[in-house]
Amino acid sequence: MQFRNFKMVSYVVYGRGSFNQLDEILAPQRKTDAPMIFFVDHFFEGKPLTNRIPLRGKDKIILVDVTYEPKTTQVDALAQQLKAEFGTVSGIIGIGGGSTMDLAKAVSLMMTNPGSSADYQGWDLVKFPGVYKAGIPTLSGTGAEVSRTTVLTGPTRKLGMNSDFTPFDQIVLDPELTKHAPTNQRFYTGMDCYIHCIESLEGNFINEFSKSYGEKALQICQDIFLGKKTWTDESDDKLMMASYAGGMSIAYSQVGVAHAVSYGLSYLLGTKHGIGNCIVMNHIEEFYPKGVAEFKQMVADNDIFIPEGICKGLSNQQFDAMINVSLGMKPLWENALGKNWEQIMTREKLRALYEKL
Repeated sequence: MQFRNFKMVSYVVYGRGSFNQLDEILAPQRKTDAPMIFFVDHFFEGKPLTNRIPLRGKDKIILVDVTYEPKTTQVDALAQQLKAEFGTVSGIIGIGGGSTMDLAKAVSLMMTNPGSSADYQGWDLVKFPGVYKAGIPTLSGTGAEVSRTTVLTGPTRKLGMNSDFTPFDQIVLDPELTKHAPTNQRFYTGMDCYIHCIESLEGNFINEFSKSYGEKALQICQDIFLGKKTWTDESDDKLMMASYAGGMSIAYSQVGVAHAVSYGLSYLLGTKHGIGNCIVMNHIEEFYPKGVAEFKQMVADNDIFIPEGICKGLSNQQFDAMINVSLGMKPLWENALGKNWEQIMTREKLRALYEKL
């Protein structure tokens, strides 16, 4: 049997106020005349967080537009811009949700690898380590802070740069940074974590490593989102750790049906990952009956709106494009449905599922 020898994040700091240590953390990584570049979610434009970033010398803040999930063209343009302006950089720091962190990871890799980021969409295609990179989540749930992938929409598919060079060198987990997240967004992103856990724990690739993290993350999500509760600082503390543990759970297993189907939605329609997973989860009782029932209870308890009918009026060509992207996620389908998954999830069955969304 071939065991996966996977790369984890090198350094982790956790705790309220830990963001204040960023200057000290970055100091040893600084190279002469090579700035640190801070990718900050455009949500924080004009907000106090940007003034707390420890700029030195030629350091630069780039507000990144993550209205849509990262595209290979966006990654390539940012890497080229930085090379043209600075030659090289000391590091890329991503401050924001999963999309911002994925951008930081991808641009770090494209500072040192030739060609386009689209060339590296797949498993273990990246040839060289990127520049130093750190991730600082301001939303909890995606697990992007610990994953070995950076999910990108390319010319023909939505697929990550999955490699041992992708994980962050450093993450700063400061729950204070998630305090002002919009309620709906917090829920959608939190559900990304919950759905990770359901798919991992009920998948064929489950093992004790994944189970130990996944069960804990699932229990935290249930504790936070089941029942009508007031959101507190402790809720933020817990969800940040659920995100970390959920990300660790899928590092040694895999996600499943909801993720595979939502990749098609985001490729064609630009649907954001968290809400896309929620839209799909609403309709896949066949695969995860208990998880879907509990998910629907959480939606009701938290008074959250899940869009319906987003695939109405699509052409056959558009449905085919989504189906092609989704069926390309072979490890996800195999985890969910087994080796003979192609006999179970036919194009016709997947089309019928997309028509329901």
